[in-house]
Amino acid sequence: MRKSRAAIFTAIILLVVIIDQASKIWIKTHFYLGEDLKIFSWFHLYFIENNGMAFGMEIGSKLALTLFRIAAVGFLIWYVSRICRLRSVPTGYLVCLAFITAGAAGNIFDCVFYGLIFNNPIPPQVASMFPEAGGYAPIFLGRVVDMLYFPLFSFVWPSWIPVVGGQEFLFFQPIFNIADAAISCGIVVLFIFYHRYVISPKALAELPAKY
Repeated sequence: MRKSRAAIFTAIILLVVIIDQASKIWIKTHFYLGEDLKIFSWFHLYFIENNGMAFGMEIGSKLALTLFRIAAVGFLIWYVSRICRLRSVPTGYLVCLAFITAGAAGNIFDCVFYGLIFNNPIPPQVASMFPEAGGYAPIFLGRVVDMLYFPLFSFVWPSWIPVVGGQEFLFFQPIFNIADAAISCGIVVLFIFYHRYVISPKALAELPAKY
């Protein structure tokens, strides 16, 4: 049972990371920065890059954020290696953790390697992989590629509403990638359905090695 659940965890991570990286590399090498391709009125491929966390947020320094992501993935892998052996932990909980781990790992690749393997041409030129002149940033300082944009609907706030009255509201504004979606879906499902199965790292560390 432990081996089969570990295999599911590993397979989900590999699948999500491969799809995430394939989509980013395709966008990076076929779209210029800022290009917006309208697929439907509610769905665009809109190529942007960011230095921050999911959905373009920026918190703290770039290097610190990258190192935090690496540490978080390492912790999650250790954590799952421990709970795989617990019969009381449902497989769905592990699936949620797999999506979160995969999403974090997917964005780590961008931060660690993209600055080395891609150039940063002026639009409308598109980026090249392994350019002769070298990449646009040192290791750990690459930017995360985002491209999924869902402007589902918009409206104008009534003028009588304080602060926002008369302003346009657009839902959904953030531009994100497959890795961001994996993290968000994993966290939402985990907190709704599996939050009671969360086990503290201290409790796990005290389990026997062959529990």
